[in-house]
Amino acid sequence: MNQIDLQDRVAVVTGGAQGIGRAVAERMIASGARVLIWDQDIDRAQTTAHEIGAADVVEVNVTDYGMVEGAAQQAVSQFQRLDILVCNAGIAGANAPVAEYDLDEWRRIIEINLTGVFHCCKAVVPSMVGQKYGRIVNVASVAGKEGNPNASAYSASKAGVIALTKSLGKELAEYDIAVNCVTPAAARTSIFDQMSEQHIQYMLSKIPRGRFVETAEIAEIISWLSSSDNSFTTSGVFDVSGGRATY
Repeated sequence: MNQIDLQDRVAVVTGGAQGIGRAVAERMIASGARVLIWDQDIDRAQTTAHEIGAADVVEVNVTDYGMVEGAAQQAVSQFQRLDILVCNAGIAGANAPVAEYDLDEWRRIIEINLTGVFHCCKAVVPSMVGQKYGRIVNVASVAGKEGNPNASAYSASKAGVIALTKSLGKELAEYDIAVNCVTPAAARTSIFDQMSEQHIQYMLSKIPRGRFVETAEIAEIISWLSSSDNSFTTSGVFDVSGGRATY
């Protein structure tokens, strides 16, 4: 494991109870950070926190701005600062052609995957500006670059995350706040339970590495982007797609 210095940094990881979020939380704790897990599944989050040594767990539905804002204020009150935000919470949603896509399902995916990221960024930015330091990493997807067939809502939501990242990074550059995103290929997590086997095999067929990405591999790049060593790059999009995307 490469050494990444997050000593005494205070980090929030949304959707940190499992999958990519858990891997990120675990890697950051190993690097010296105090990690707060924000997750809607409070029971699973508490179990994860106990297993990996997270500093705190807060039940948060990222679509509810009041809950997000309250959790951010609680974190700053408890630790006197908030240095890192990793917006990871998200869902895959249903697979269907655009002409057949359920309207409520479209709205649900956009609300969680895109508006949820906006809510979290909006809530933590004031404290980061006040301390003139911060690192925000948003988890987008290679689908946001290339678009997956029969996954229009998911692809659109992740493309929105990429654009939000670019915009916010430019807004905050003068405060030593870096805002970047990662665009992973699919990782074999519980999100696969929401997908058809046909869609899973389609995604695998597009990856030149010939395998799905490991959550630990995603956690490594997110942890570095969250460190003070990332002192210049902001509004960036970091590919973790095994060669699928080339830009």
